Amino acid sequence: MKIYFVDAFTDQQFKGNQAAVCIVDRKLKDEQMQNIAMEIGFSETAFVKEISNTEFEIRFFTPKKELPLCGHATLAAAKVIFEYNDITGICFINNEGVKLNIERDGVCIKMRFPAYDVESTTVSESMLTSLGITTVNNVFYSPQFKIITIEIPSVDHLQSLAPDFTKLKQSHSGINGVLVTAKANGIKYDFHYRYFWPWAGTNEDPVTGGVQSFLTGYWVEKLNKKSLFSFQSSARTGYMRTEFSNNAVFIYGEAVIILEGTLKLV
Repeated sequence: MKIYFVDAFTDQQFKGNQAAVCIVDRKLKDEQMQNIAMEIGFSETAFVKEISNTEFEIRFFTPKKELPLCGHATLAAAKVIFEYNDITGICFINNEGVKLNIERDGVCIKMRFPAYDVESTTVSESMLTSLGITTVNNVFYSPQFKIITIEIPSVDHLQSLAPDFTKLKQSHSGINGVLVTAKANGIKYDFHYRYFWPWAGTNEDPVTGGVQSFLTGYWVEKLNKKSLFSFQSSARTGYMRTEFSNNAVFIYGEAVIILEGTLKLV
């Protein structure tokens, strides 16, 4: 089957977040998809199967497990479909039956994601220590994504974090990851964030789109703005624009295809 490597949430090669996109032409076993994701080793591999010329099944696998939703792999898959088909709008359906409507928007791709609520929570001192965090503004939890979010007061501190991932993983169980965010200093971006997920994927995800399903709503309320620009302060870096409207989050991003090939299954 056809396979593509795509750098998502960037307009440059070797920036943003890598995703593999497999165009599935026959039914695959879950074990096969998991093995492919492990073999590739990117934070996410998307498996896309056509239902009609504008509607597709999509599934997402990290090297460790299947997840129901992934922003950068959705963007990568949409980039591939738009690149090789003369269509302007598509719909992905994930393994939970959630419909993700995607459309071209100039040089960007516009994705409609559901908006999810969060709940207040607390974190242990061992988690904060393993992250290298000393001051916390707020902590909340996304039950949909099983992600703890920690807001801290300093972007500079966020960028300098160097977690002890062994201790971080030991500090909590039953979650997929920990997201750390901070209000931006300048005028180009509204907030920054980083995502650590040794429980479910790699140690750090370079650019994370799916978390905007709850993170955008949080910053929209905090900053009293409906349209936001965010920056992920990872080593590869990445950026996106998001909007909150009618209980949905719209994510705008760019992507670059860097490899096209054939995956052989025996």
